[in-house]
Amino acid sequence: MRRYGKNPDEDDVRVRPNRKGNRPRTNIRPKHEDAAEGLVLTVDRGRLTCLIDGRTVTAMKARELGRKSAVVGDRVAVVGDLSGAKDTLARIVRVQPRTSTLRRTADDDDPFERVVVANADQLAIVTALADPEPRPRLIDRCLVAAYDAGLEPLLVLTKSDLAAPDALLESYGALGVPYIVTSREELADGGAADRVRERLRGHMTAFVGHSGVGKTTLVNALVPDRQRATGHVNAVTGRGRHTTTSALALPLPDGSGWVIDTPGVRSFGLHHVDPSRVILAFPDLVPGTEGCPRACSHDEPDCALDQWVADGHADPARLYSLRRLLATRERREGD
Repeated sequence: MRRYGKNPDEDDVRVRPNRKGNRPRTNIRPKHEDAAEGLVLTVDRGRLTCLIDGRTVTAMKARELGRKSAVVGDRVAVVGDLSGAKDTLARIVRVQPRTSTLRRTADDDDPFERVVVANADQLAIVTALADPEPRPRLIDRCLVAAYDAGLEPLLVLTKSDLAAPDALLESYGALGVPYIVTSREELADGGAADRVRERLRGHMTAFVGHSGVGKTTLVNALVPDRQRATGHVNAVTGRGRHTTTSALALPLPDGSGWVIDTPGVRSFGLHHVDPSRVILAFPDLVPGTEGCPRACSHDEPDCALDQWVADGHADPARLYSLRRLLATRERREGD
């Protein structure tokens, strides 16, 4: 039955009053074409500090992002009050596609992924040679996460004044991972910071490591105008105390690169890692996988890599290193 006749006008249409007095909802969202581009420097309890045109702006995630979150290193689109003045708050309306994502899980049985940083292209794995003792299994796990995310690894060994680095470096020689050895005296006089800084130029580098290895102390030496709190190693447990509670991106003094200081970790779960991506970090072994059975773990009797190495196409130490890294997913860091 026709309600309004053949030629209704606006007066003929009955509109239900809006009791709340607000505008009706719509699925059409603004495009925010005038949004400013920003870089997320740190995240603290739902508030994100972003760098926009040389000034820091505090922002929060806009509702239209839904469950999508922004992390340190993300490139974002920001609208609202961009003055950076005290008590102002802007909104992040878009997160740009990431070039890389470094993830970890609490342990190997935990399916919940935690994004550590976004858009980094280098991972500095910081470990002390003593006080606390180095944990090779944790280093292996960080290497696997770096290879899986497409990041270039860099091994930074601290406290060489307490122990020699030779034995640890020997176990990673076949991987060809670049490394830097530092001591507390070198950090004090600035020599170590200069050598590390050369490795960071042109990169966005995320620093990861166990608590107490001197990671934040090194970051403070690299960016002396932004001092972060440091802790000490417990004499009873041999473990460091968490002093860095949130990741923070800092520019190098000459603007040639970025350093991202992350909280100390006591585990680095690899539940999210696809073993087939790890081998991509071993280009000399990749051609040998063509004869592998489907879904080969590269550590089974029918793996074609054994014959590839036996035929002289690659160094046996490289295959051993690959299998050692892949096996870290089956071992705990303390094993």
